[in-house]
Amino acid sequence: MSGSLQPLRRGRRSGGEDSRELILGTARRLFAEHGFDGTSLRQVAREAQVDPAMVHHFFKGKDELFALSVELPADPEQVLAGVETLDPGERAEAIIRAVLRLWEGPAQHGLVAFVRGTIGSTAKTALLREMVARTILSRVMAGVPGPAGEVRMRGDLVASQMVGLMLVRYVVRLDPLASATQDEVVRMVAPNVQRYLTGELDNP
Repeated sequence: MSGSLQPLRRGRRSGGEDSRELILGTARRLFAEHGFDGTSLRQVAREAQVDPAMVHHFFKGKDELFALSVELPADPEQVLAGVETLDPGERAEAIIRAVLRLWEGPAQHGLVAFVRGTIGSTAKTALLREMVARTILSRVMAGVPGPAGEVRMRGDLVASQMVGLMLVRYVVRLDPLASATQDEVVRMVAPNVQRYLTGELDNP
């Protein structure tokens, strides 16, 4: 009958920017709930009610979809490029200098906004945790000797040192650490990071 409301149509959605954002939002939720390994592209398509081919049309694969879901203002793979090829016993300084170059470059404002937006958000924290484990710690800890559980603990300790450094120096901006030169920061922080990487731990 003319003028009557048409029933809602269910099924696959058509392509377009709206579909891309829908896929991205669905993926962000699923990654936060189930992690990277627990989420498949087919599952994302099903939840978003789109054809799986549309997911592949907009995104190269699950790695790219995950990276865009986290919304990082910089690519950790580029920032840490080459770190995993260094001897684990001499890796701390390179890690710290890479982080300092990133935070004191063009991405600084975006990084500060990202950290502030993540704090207090359960979903964003879950995404960040998954990203740190997969993308950052996998490179930082590559080749570090020891049992798997001990290496994971060492990685967590390295992360705690670096996250604390970034928060205090760039987000809270607590002096004198915020005003220290890069060389001063490296000289003070690198020995502790290196101990976490390869030194003696009281309770590994």
